[in-house]
Amino acid sequence: MRGEPSCPKCGGRVRAPGLFSDSWQCDVHGAVYPLQPVIPPSVEALSVVVHRAHVPVWMPWPLPVGWLFTGASFAGDDRSGGRATAVACSGPGPLGGVGELLLIAEELGVGLGARYAGIDGPDPGPYMSVEKPAQAKVLAAGRPTPLWHVSGTPDDRAVFAGEARGLWLWAVVWPEQSGLLMYDELVLTDLRDAGAEVDLLPCGALSPRILEP
Repeated sequence: MRGEPSCPKCGGRVRAPGLFSDSWQCDVHGAVYPLQPVIPPSVEALSVVVHRAHVPVWMPWPLPVGWLFTGASFAGDDRSGGRATAVACSGPGPLGGVGELLLIAEELGVGLGARYAGIDGPDPGPYMSVEKPAQAKVLAAGRPTPLWHVSGTPDDRAVFAGEARGLWLWAVVWPEQSGLLMYDELVLTDLRDAGAEVDLLPCGALSPRILEP
């Protein structure tokens, strides 16, 4: 597992702020919020992401039957706080086998969701047909939230995106047929608002999907 911050857009190395720049720098993408190393799934580790986040930390709650929390990460540093968060969950797929779901919340331009989606970023707008009815809907922090299918992604995944709390919300599902999960109107909770219930979160093995987009 990598132990250094990386570029949220490409995974490349980043340079820490110094004499000539007050921001983290990627040779390809310039100033970025650094993606911190992925945190293995545990309630204690998740609390680190939650307490640093300036954006929602979305989690299906309750989790679908048989599903587990399988990893988290965030983009940002001690000064900026988390400006993008990613939470992974894994469990039985709707059509059998193992399904994996990654939920990303981020500010405009961060580019983490696009990287996990497998498209040129930083934002999903050009890949969404918002003039058409949304293909999926979730309940995000109590609000009905439409999500549109994101086109141009690799064949092994289904990607949906929309806006929640004024920020991008991405849902990336593997394999592609497990995207059926998104038609069940998942209930998403912002873990920043959750209480002691989080202590009951079932944790599984670290998802490889969150390690290597």
